[in-house]
Amino acid sequence: MAFPGTVKDLERMINSNTTIDDELMRILAADQRAGIQKLYRVLLARKRADEAEKERLNKLFVWERQLGSPEAVVAGVDEAGRGPLAGPVAAAAVILEPGTFLPGLDDSKRKSPKERDFLAALLKERCRAWSVGWATVEEIDSRNILQASFLAMKRALMDLPVQVDYVLVDGTEIAGLTLPQKALVKGDRVSASIAAASILAKVARDRLMEEMHELYPQYGFNRHKGYPTREHFAALAKYGPCPIHRQSFKGVGEGK
Repeated sequence: MAFPGTVKDLERMINSNTTIDDELMRILAADQRAGIQKLYRVLLARKRADEAEKERLNKLFVWERQLGSPEAVVAGVDEAGRGPLAGPVAAAAVILEPGTFLPGLDDSKRKSPKERDFLAALLKERCRAWSVGWATVEEIDSRNILQASFLAMKRALMDLPVQVDYVLVDGTEIAGLTLPQKALVKGDRVSASIAAASILAKVARDRLMEEMHELYPQYGFNRHKGYPTREHFAALAKYGPCPIHRQSFKGVGEGK
């Protein structure tokens, strides 16, 4: 049995993201028209890539499955903004049901800004709950960046609309957290919920720094987001620090 249409018909189906089921794939495989076979190979490669991505994502839920249950709720937590010379530190907490399909989900550092924005919107739609917490520049300067990061993480967890039973955190356990927790080395690469939290925290902080650029355009916050780049140090040398600079960080006072 041949595909009941033309090559153009099949192209339109593919471009409109119409579901190509296994039965239709079998029909396309048997159709000897060169144009159909070319599109079949494209579909077959796409199908195999989708299956590989589902398998990769399934492995990212190993900790959520191990710690969770129908009754227990597991949240992933991660932060963004420990290294910058300016701006607050952000943290996100995310609850994902095991098996939630978020194609492309990964450590935020492995994603482009456009990919992070896409994933942030997608996971907000598909996750069970999410929240973002902050620690201010003043808190960073008075407590140190590590303690401020813990504070932002605890605020993110407190703001979740769902009671959490267990926390997965990237790198280091959260000091002073009363909930059971497990720190995972490179957690944003081995846990789906931590990876999701890394995306949300990064996107939230980047957007805030873009807003700060409107207030302090001379520093270029929209480009480097407060990180210690050559451009940023040059601006500090010329203008000195502004109210959102971290005075406790080396290089802020001297501007070099």
